[in-house]
Amino acid sequence: MIAIGGAIGVGLFMGAGANIAKAGPSIILMYALAGVVIFFIMRALGELLLYRPVAGSFADYAREFLGPFFGYATGWTYWLNWVVTGMAELTAAAIYIHFWFPAVPQWFSALVFLVALFGINLISVKIFGEVEFWFSMVKVTAIIGMIVIGLGVLTLGFSAAGPTATPANLWAHDGFFPRGIGSSLMTLQGVMFAYVAVELVGVTAGESTNPKKTLPKAINTLPWRIVIFYVGALTVILAVVKWTEFSAGTSPFVYAFQKMGIPLAAGIVNFVVLTAALSSCNSGMYSTGRMLRGLATNKEAPAAFGRLNSRKTPALGILVSATLMGTGVVLNYFVPEKAFAYVTSVATTAGIWTWMTILASHIQYRRAVVAGRLRASSFPAPGGSVCSWIAMAFLLLVTVLIALDPQTRVSLYVWAIWATALTLGWQQVKRPVSA
Repeated sequence: MIAIGGAIGVGLFMGAGANIAKAGPSIILMYALAGVVIFFIMRALGELLLYRPVAGSFADYAREFLGPFFGYATGWTYWLNWVVTGMAELTAAAIYIHFWFPAVPQWFSALVFLVALFGINLISVKIFGEVEFWFSMVKVTAIIGMIVIGLGVLTLGFSAAGPTATPANLWAHDGFFPRGIGSSLMTLQGVMFAYVAVELVGVTAGESTNPKKTLPKAINTLPWRIVIFYVGALTVILAVVKWTEFSAGTSPFVYAFQKMGIPLAAGIVNFVVLTAALSSCNSGMYSTGRMLRGLATNKEAPAAFGRLNSRKTPALGILVSATLMGTGVVLNYFVPEKAFAYVTSVATTAGIWTWMTILASHIQYRRAVVAGRLRASSFPAPGGSVCSWIAMAFLLLVTVLIALDPQTRVSLYVWAIWATALTLGWQQVKRPVSA
């Protein structure tokens, strides 16, 4: 369920609106194409996980197959990824609360959610798992319900949207690529952000009761999750409502249900979007604490981050991460219109680093297996290293597209600053070793 929940977030519920406005119906193809690459990445990760399941796996595999610096850089970068994402999710959740309680101050709602999620993660990993299970259940049930209702509108013609709902909406309004293939490709940055978090199953591997059974199942079901939750949901919505009616800043799901005229639809979808934001932030707190503990264990972060409390959770790492997530409320207060785009582009760039590290580690692992230096995994990736190379080329393309877009280009500036900070930090980390 963590893997399912990781595949559904505000990148779909909110981000799809802007992507539809840029690409039209071709956005369906972009989500499908990105989904294939994500599956390659997850199968590469799955092969590594079944070779040696560890908590905080990305950094650990990078350290083993690419060298100490890459383990250090990947651990800190994935930590940054979730801290930044948590900033956006907390503020988004506070904004969603305004739908029902407009008089409640935004900072107060964000603080309540922050404290609640911090407490959940501090208590025990079992409580985290239970909460994330129900968060995921709400999202899965909601999307399936939306698809069923949308299919009903298309086939039976009920609701206010019935007379204009038709599969022809997918090509009748200036074609499947109404703004050109180039414009469609430029949406890949936003599309990839929607998939950030599917790799979280790798972070949970070290605390899974039976990883040899549960991990292959979670990873192998990824294609149908993508087909149903992304390709399926967007196909139905764009058939019910023509793409020209969607715009950035509006959830396509909320708008489609408003168009149908179904009572309470906006409130229901708003609740689902709120759940998605809280789920993402909850996952972020979980992963950041584990990443800091892994870094501390390898003497790449202060030793205090490696200590567990009486409930076997990395309390200090979770506390520091949650505190930094709280500063995102301030950021979103001062630049509310641009903050989400800036933060998501930074998160996507950090996600690309993580994914490329997984792929590079997998390529090196396969070389070691072929040379007879390491044992083969019980869950080999189809296509071996070839698919990993294809996925890496795709991620490099997305990076180039990020650089070409003035709005998302800022993430590369942030990345340059972050890379400098990591390099300087590495000089301090390795100094005691050489002494």
